[in-house]
Amino acid sequence: MKVILLEDVKKLGKKGEIIEVSEGYGRNVLIKKGQALEGTPANLNNAKQQQASAAHKKQVNADEAKILASQLAKVEVRIPVKMGDAGRVFGSVTGKDISDALASQFDVAVDKKKIELKEPLKTLGVHDVLIRVHPEITTTIKVELVEA
Repeated sequence: MKVILLEDVKKLGKKGEIIEVSEGYGRNVLIKKGQALEGTPANLNNAKQQQASAAHKKQVNADEAKILASQLAKVEVRIPVKMGDAGRVFGSVTGKDISDALASQFDVAVDKKKIELKEPLKTLGVHDVLIRVHPEITTTIKVELVEA
């Protein structure tokens, strides 16, 4: 019997998948608990269309991320910072500061959680910063810290 999973079921599959199970298990467990739909031709057709739509949407998001990554690779962000004693930066520059600078200087919204810093920036000069644009796509931007 073919069923369409309505939610993730351990050891069977993920939501939206079409799987083959025994007649009794499908009717008495999966369908009764609301975890699956019976694999009628109409239900199977709808599930296949939803899978195709999800794949298309994922591809479009990946393409948009590649374009954004190529644009961000050319970006150099300047962040003015206050200087403390002995030529050190007063405080540090974090992902939030970089995100705010990208938004104000280039009108590009990047979530601070997607900016990966090994440690906060504490010295003047140009630093390479990794940005995770998409789960599989990353890019590097240059962040220049200048004295305010």
